[in-house]
Amino acid sequence: MRVLVTGHRGYIGAVLVPRLLDAGHDVVGLDVDLYRGCDFGAPPRAVKGLEVDVRAVLPEHCEGFDAVIHLAALSNDPLGDMNPELTYDINHRASVRLARAAKEAGVARFLFSSSCSLYGAGGDAPLDETAAFNPVTPYGESKILTEQDVTKLADDDFSPVYLRNATVYGASPRLRADLVVNNLVGYAFTTGEVLIKSDGSPWRPLVHVADVCAAFEALLTAPREVVHDQAFNVGRNAENYRIRDVGAIVEQVVPNSKVTYAPGASPDTRNYRVDFSKIERLVPGFRPTWTVKQGVEELLDAYRRTGLTKESFLGPRFYRIQTVKGRQAAGELDGDLRAAG
Repeated sequence: MRVLVTGHRGYIGAVLVPRLLDAGHDVVGLDVDLYRGCDFGAPPRAVKGLEVDVRAVLPEHCEGFDAVIHLAALSNDPLGDMNPELTYDINHRASVRLARAAKEAGVARFLFSSSCSLYGAGGDAPLDETAAFNPVTPYGESKILTEQDVTKLADDDFSPVYLRNATVYGASPRLRADLVVNNLVGYAFTTGEVLIKSDGSPWRPLVHVADVCAAFEALLTAPREVVHDQAFNVGRNAENYRIRDVGAIVEQVVPNSKVTYAPGASPDTRNYRVDFSKIERLVPGFRPTWTVKQGVEELLDAYRRTGLTKESFLGPRFYRIQTVKGRQAAGELDGDLRAAG
């Protein structure tokens, strides 16, 4: 298939693109490379690309593609909270505009990278795709709004699918240290502390970036009648954890580390467990394989191999909000995250 991947130079995209290429797909990326220079180890694999802001995509950018995989977004809650209106503009309105452009260009399948964060303050009972939404951040709300608007575009010729990813972890050429497992392992490796910033009680579903990419690949080619206009939680039922239990795993794996809690740590309003039965039942091509313990071991090995230091880990390179603010301070980006000048 000929596939357009937005956000192909981001955390997930840098892992997904090589997988799609190795599977024989013709892949073109679309990305303004907001996080250029934020490489972890080897840079992302080169691929044909369009340097176009997702807010400026036109139907002609989508012409000739069989599918669009839409990853591009302001990608975490602190970045979204920095400017909620900008989050809605990029994550919601631009996503819907992209879907319309893809439909007008004759693209048959549109895979949207949604998130389990739309369940938000969901409580302790496992939630399936029919559960009520209860977002606690602009990021989570933006995912709901996009799903609700893109579903209106679905018809016999345009088939959207919504991948509600659990909280992702794992090594990537565009590492993010603002994701909980990546953060706990990095902090433990560079400081000896497994620093938990809540009271450790919240539930969170976790999924390795390689399993997320496997889900995109499977849903790209799954029978249309199975996936058309469907939402799928992406993860494994056994991989719902309380944050304190993740901390215990990190303490066990990272030598000479110890769990500590940030001063004044309190419960996180984001608390949800997720049921992932639907995707495993309906999409036989997808079988997630990673566990958090395996992911912690992988991250520890990657941090060792790259010689990760406390200074580099805590600096701006691996934290999306710090990178953005740094580029704004340098005059490279304006307040709307467009190229300045």
